[in-house]
Amino acid sequence: MSTTSSATAVVDEAPRTLAEPAPTSLGLRDTVGLWANLGISLLLPVAAAFVVLAGRPLGVTVLAVAVGAVIGAVLLGLTAAPAARERVPAMVLLRGLLGRRASWLPTGLNVLQCLGWATFEIVIIAEAASRALDLPREPFVVAAGVLATAMALRPLGVVRLLARFAVWAAVAAVGYLYVRVLSEPLPPVEEGGAGSFWSAVDIVIALPVSWFPLAADYTRHVRDPRTAFVGTAAGYGLATFAMFTLGVLALSAYGTAGLDVVDALLAVPLGLVAVLVLVAVEVDEAFANIYSTAVSAQNVASRLDRRVLAVAVGAVATGLALTLDVVAYEPFLFLLGAVFVPLAGVLLVAYYLLPRGAWDVSDDAPARPALLVPWAVGFVAYQLTVPTFFTGGAAGWTAWWGARQADLGISATSGLSASLVSLTVASLLTVAVALPGALRAHRSTR
Repeated sequence: MSTTSSATAVVDEAPRTLAEPAPTSLGLRDTVGLWANLGISLLLPVAAAFVVLAGRPLGVTVLAVAVGAVIGAVLLGLTAAPAARERVPAMVLLRGLLGRRASWLPTGLNVLQCLGWATFEIVIIAEAASRALDLPREPFVVAAGVLATAMALRPLGVVRLLARFAVWAAVAAVGYLYVRVLSEPLPPVEEGGAGSFWSAVDIVIALPVSWFPLAADYTRHVRDPRTAFVGTAAGYGLATFAMFTLGVLALSAYGTAGLDVVDALLAVPLGLVAVLVLVAVEVDEAFANIYSTAVSAQNVASRLDRRVLAVAVGAVATGLALTLDVVAYEPFLFLLGAVFVPLAGVLLVAYYLLPRGAWDVSDDAPARPALLVPWAVGFVAYQLTVPTFFTGGAAGWTAWWGARQADLGISATSGLSASLVSLTVASLLTVAVALPGALRAHRSTR
């Protein structure tokens, strides 16, 4: 009896190495719950100041948030769906796009991105808890790091708990904060970070797309591609819209931005309880980044146990959260995000254009160096549209791309969405690169 129970537990949890099969135990409720939880993040209302269109009616900003949330969620859902068919993690899925060894390039970048975001999330959790309870930050850093690491050891069990319980507590907390904020006067905001409607949309798109390199780590356990698409897009899209809009409304109601939004929400009646619920729910963001860092590393070292990797990653992220100025590191995280926006376009076009049997995710997956070209050109298009903004010692990056904009006659204030420009360029180039081979393969099978 105990042997049967043990075997069931193993089958119903994420595999420890790439050699083990991935269980397919997650349904629509689990998928929606997971991605809604991941979307309900304090990071979004804190970042809402960057999407506000100063001096314009709040409805225009809310519309920009809605457009960005829909576009970003659909893109995320489309990149999540293939894993439910191929049954492999995100970085292994890229073997079918670039080949095994070439997939190590995005794998390395994703490890840096996930580790950075895990550190950033731990800092956000600790800072919010410290402000809420008026206590030192460091104990909360350690507690958040330890809890997120423990969650990464049994990821599918955590997903089911999030879907059944945590998401409802988060929804209740967000709903209560909406009631309090909407009870205040909501004048137009006179200062905002968005230069145009489409630049505001661009910031919102960036959040869902930033999860593209992680999505397949979870949707490989979903029962079918349609469920993976609907659950991922609906869960994260709705949460993104709700949390960005909450931040915009709070900025209007209380006149505060950044982490001061948290202080303003704490000041409302029962705000402490609601914010503490959101702080607790925020741990799932750090958990997801820690787990995905470990699983991404397995694309290079497939025999390593993901649990050992997760413990190592959690320890490093916690240590960095205690010592690193993460705010100064934030632009580098956005730069890494800009790397993955065009890669998402390349993946989508190639996966749905190439013959299904041509998607090889084995250790012998052949290299496709030609598909590195649309990825690289898409990244260049992103930076030429809106260069990643750095200050201090790295300001030369922003200045160099600004000079290239001037050389090419590209207006720095065009108001275009860098994400949409990058996606379009990368997608069209991928069609040009992959279509001839797809047509030859189609003719050979007739």
